[in-house]
Formats: sequence, structure tokens, C-alpha cells
Amino acid sequence: MDVLEERHQDAWARPPDDDESARSVLARQLQYLREKSGKSLAQLAEDTTYNRSYLHRLETGERLSQLPVMQGLDEVYETGGLLVRLWRLARQEAFKDRYKLFMQYEAKASIMHKYMCAVPGLLQTEDYARVVLSGPGLEVEELEEMVLARIGRQDLLRRDPPPHLRVILDESALRRPTQERKIWHDQLAHLLESQKSPHIVLQVLPFDAGVHDLMGGSLSLLWSRDGSCVAYLEGNKSGELVEDAGEVAGLRLSYDRIRDLALSPPDSVRFLEHVMEDSTS
Repeated sequence: MDVLEERHQDAWARPPDDDESARSVLARQLQYLREKSGKSLAQLAEDTTYNRSYLHRLETGERLSQLPVMQGLDEVYETGGLLVRLWRLARQEAFKDRYKLFMQYEAKASIMHKYMCAVPGLLQTEDYARVVLSGPGLEVEELEEMVLARIGRQDLLRRDPPPHLRVILDESALRRPTQERKIWHDQLAHLLESQKSPHIVLQVLPFDAGVHDLMGGSLSLLWSRDGSCVAYLEGNKSGELVEDAGEVAGLRLSYDRIRDLALSPPDSVRFLEHVMEDSTS
């Protein structure tokens, strides 16, 4: 073992600092595994579909990457899913604190019922998410990390077994297109494709359903396999996790009332198709 490898083994063997992020741990592990394998960045680039600059930025923690990249590197280094597990921890750090506990519940939920005033992140395309997350003063790198983190959440829809997801989408979400028509068209097409899954039900709450007590916000109800349920109320710039059983029951009643007012799933599909046709005219 040469001096360089020994130094990196020692660095990896030490416990993480209390304030060390999962992202930095992942970056350090990526560098250690490559150097342990005896590969240069250029050699690793030849063995994968990723260029040298991109791999370097992963090892320095400048980029977080996507799940398929970590899965591919797990195969290269034969690490049995270690990099994917570290990546999942690092990905959570891209979200603000108030969302993290909600995400933990969401990741374990077997049933999810949502009323949304905007297209939910779980059903967004990458391009649409980039438009929605863009804001003044936001650096390109920061935006891309936010997009990757949001799209990465969709992995839970592909687990085995996947959760059962029902989304009641307010008509207002469908009447505010992106400036670029193709991005909006692709987003609508993605919604229509998503609802074909036997685990996803999509309904539309039309304007003519009238007023209701959840106007101006969104609601998520998450059931765990043990039958327990939590709720998450979300406004434009705020979010509140509700764990009290009595409060959750009240919110569930509000959801049920909205569900009674929403279009049926087949009628909702036809509504979406009409919106999609209008977007191309």
C-alpha cells in the first residue's frame, strides 16, 4: 500500500466530524474508492459514461448527481449499494429543515392523498421543476441541486411495492402554464402518462366546485403501513407537519369533502386532455 492510499484509508476510517455533512462524506468516499481501485479520473471516465470534470466535481462535493450515477458507481466499485445509501442522505440536505421530517414520513408512506394547488413535485418533469424552482438571485449550481433533489424524490414511486398515490389537482394548477409551450405540453403529457399507473389516481377539482376550507394551500395525508397518519399543510413559503390525531382527522374530513367535489378519474383525464389540446392551439 503506497503512502497516498494509506492516507486516504486513514481519512475514511476516522469517524465523521459532528458537523460534517452527508454530502462531504459521500464525496470523500467517492475519492477514496477511486484511488483504492488504482484508477485515475481519466480512467474512470473511460469506464463510465461520465466525463472527467463531472466525476471530479462529485468527488469534491460540488455536484450531488442523480440516482443512476450512484447506482453505476456502486457497480463499478462493487460496494453493494453503499453509495446509493449515502446519496439518499446527502440528497435530504438539499431541502430546508421544515421539509425533512415530512420527507421521512413520505418515504415510508404506503398511502398518500394530496390536494394540490400546483403540480406536485412527485409528478413534475425535470424541465418544469427547473422553471418552478427558479428565482431571483439563485445561482445555476444551486438551482440544479434543487432540481435534482426534487426529481430524486420520485424514486419512491418506483419502489417495490410502490405507494398508492391519489392527487386532487386544483384547476388553478392547470391554468398557469410555463412561458415555453413545450415544457408545459410535456408536463401535461407526463401527468396523463402517470395516471396510467395502477398505483396513481389523478382527479381535478374544477373552479365551479366552489369555495372550500383548503383554498390557498395544499394538503398531504400520509399513511404508514401500521395505519398511522400524519398531515402536511403547505403554503407558498411555509409548511406545517401535523401529527396530532384529532387535527389529522379534521384535515382528512376536509380532504374527503374536496374529493366529493372533484371530477371522477375518467372525467379528470378528459379534462386534462382538453387542457393539453388548448395548450397546442
